[in-house]
Amino acid sequence: MPLSMQMLNIGSEISRANRWKAKGNQNQVERAIFRALELIDLTIEAQRGKHSLKEFTRMRETVCDYYLGDNFYRSTGEQIQRDFDMFFPCAKP
Repeated sequence: MPLSMQMLNIGSEISRANRWKAKGNQNQVERAIFRALELIDLTIEAQRGKHSLKEFTRMRETVCDYYLGDNFYRSTGEQIQRDFDMFFPCAKP
């Protein structure tokens, strides 16, 4: 699967998490984030040995920090979503 499609799939889970977070449903937030993390981990595995590996591990760290941690990096759900939305024009059906 092309990287842009992988990023869009991750982004759709991030979008779900943001919607559930706005509704105050932490259980559903965690379910969406765990699915996103699984997809991120698969993407990281596919990037082994490539220069972009560090960026994907940082992305994972930021997602975990905001949705499951103490938000040390002071991220917002909108910022994280934008990181994935920028791949939308690259997606090919």
